[in-house]
Amino acid sequence: MITRLLNEMYGIKAEEEMRIGNYPACRFNNQYYMLVPADHLQEDEIMELDQIAAHLVNNGERHVSTFLKTKEGREYSNWEQAKYCVLVNQQLERRKGMKCGRKLAKFHYRGRSVSFPVKKLSRIGQWKQMWETRLDQMEKVWNEMLYQEPESEFDRLFLESFPYYMGICENAIQFLVDSEFDDEPTMNDSGTVCHGRFTSKTWSGAYYLKNPFEWVFDHSTRDLAEWTRERYFYNIKTYEPELKQFLKEYQSISPLSSFSWRLYYARLFFPLHYFECVEAYYSSSSEQEKHMLEERLEKYLQQSVDHERFLAGFFELAEVPSKQWNIAVPEWLYV
Repeated sequence: MITRLLNEMYGIKAEEEMRIGNYPACRFNNQYYMLVPADHLQEDEIMELDQIAAHLVNNGERHVSTFLKTKEGREYSNWEQAKYCVLVNQQLERRKGMKCGRKLAKFHYRGRSVSFPVKKLSRIGQWKQMWETRLDQMEKVWNEMLYQEPESEFDRLFLESFPYYMGICENAIQFLVDSEFDDEPTMNDSGTVCHGRFTSKTWSGAYYLKNPFEWVFDHSTRDLAEWTRERYFYNIKTYEPELKQFLKEYQSISPLSSFSWRLYYARLFFPLHYFECVEAYYSSSSEQEKHMLEERLEKYLQQSVDHERFLAGFFELAEVPSKQWNIAVPEWLYV
């Protein structure tokens, strides 16, 4: 399919088809072309991603996938009743001992110098509203189920656990509000190119590439918090050395301000893992996936005491002078 599309819409006669991650791809003249579905994005969003990708490349960021323009000069093509973009890479060499923290800090540094307005992809200042909306939606579902007999073990776990996580969510929102009121952002707290979900897997795999379809424009601590969350839940017993190394690498390029640490903690505090698990369960039609999500929720609930301990000790672990900066962790976490 990709070779026909490239030929008809872009005038490129490629032959060697392959896959890069989840995407159909091909190679031609030492260039890699990747076909990405784009029906979920508006034209304005695609244009912003194209501008951001070009900016990063022009500022020395390597391995960034850029948008191939159609014969008519557009960033996307309409093909067989769907919208697609073709991303192109000069090189996709395999990763060798990459220091993820340093690479991410440099990525954020270059993303911070974007000189054009980013509107559609911006999440700056929107966390509170998005978290409140998500909480309200889940509370509505919980209220509707409250007076019914649970139909599954997951229903029972959700009904019992939601009030606890609602309390944590409200604490996270309050911490965020207090942070924005009590502290002042610095130059390094301006918006930058981030990821919807940055994890240890984002830049791993057989090929090393930076995919614009994974990006949003936000505060840099979005990526730090999501990486930390993923590593913590991957193994709650062994995450500490890896987290310390990651933060050391990142801060060797871009030290975090007290405002940054507050936002980092607020996002880490918000129980995204719980929300995503519950939302995925109730939107899934696969019994196999539902069973896996039920096991995941059980695991989260069993680990809740350890998770409180992690949140209580985070600033100490990260070697943050929280007393000097007057950053107070909610007292109930120490009980």
